[in-house]
Amino acid sequence: MSDQDHYGALAEWAQGQPGFAWLERQLQESNRLLNSDVHGDLPAWRAALAELPEAEQRCDGGRSAPRLGFPVADRAALAATLMKLHPWRKGPLQIGGVFIDTEWHSDWKWERLAPHLELSGHRVLDVGCGNGYFGWRMLAAGAECVIGIDPTLVFVMQWLASQHFAGAQTNYVLPVGVEHLPATTACFDSVFSMGVLYHRKHPLEHLQHLARLARPGGQIILETLVLAGEAVEELVPPGRYARMRNVWSIPTVPRLREWLDQAGLPDHQLLDVTPTAPEEQRSTPWMRFESLDRSLDPENPDQTIEGHPAPLRAALRVFCPE
Repeated sequence: MSDQDHYGALAEWAQGQPGFAWLERQLQESNRLLNSDVHGDLPAWRAALAELPEAEQRCDGGRSAPRLGFPVADRAALAATLMKLHPWRKGPLQIGGVFIDTEWHSDWKWERLAPHLELSGHRVLDVGCGNGYFGWRMLAAGAECVIGIDPTLVFVMQWLASQHFAGAQTNYVLPVGVEHLPATTACFDSVFSMGVLYHRKHPLEHLQHLARLARPGGQIILETLVLAGEAVEELVPPGRYARMRNVWSIPTVPRLREWLDQAGLPDHQLLDVTPTAPEEQRSTPWMRFESLDRSLDPENPDQTIEGHPAPLRAALRVFCPE
């Protein structure tokens, strides 16, 4: 099978957009990666995509579970094919009439954010986008184009499966990390970083990078783990946090505000602070690994299994300088 171009429409769109010349190289590298065998499961995932049936395309992203494609005749067979792209973490989604009950109720997070967002006509970057779930919601909210980035290849394959049923939509997922994007693009109207900051060893540098990706006067939507309290402090877990590796620091909101000030982003607005409950993040048939319920102390669910404060998440809207 010859190599496939998964991003031709995005490349064509970028040619007419000032400030997006850098994207051509990223798309070439993304296509090369997806057509390679750099990951041992890529051939099997590509085979699963080849099994997807033809279906009448549609995209209704304005629902808790975006409807992508019309129902196919054999939904059991489609479900079996989509299950080959396990684990499904962000959603829920309805693909070809198959309801995918993902690990995260990402729709709950979106419902907390949506009343505060204005995305009409925006060119959006979604850092750590997973399978592109939020991109469908952003398009329904009026975004012109959503470019998601996530280096986890199975999530990109899930997006390709979704795109097969959604048709020609301007929601894309590239298999790259934020560190691979030029630090001076300054072309996105909105930059989303949700569930990423605590995985960055140097949070201040991450915030500064996000600011350079947004255009002057643009906005950053930042969502991250925080600690409760008004003290200017942070938790640096000595090992894992809620069984997660690579959690470097969790600040209180005042400490997070201090980071933003130090990053040259003093104009910001707290949108929401909500505990993460096991009902929002849990194991399902579509994500069979351990989830939040196994990461909390069974005798004290206000603490993680390691004895740290249980997950609490804050969302902020950050206004970039003109």
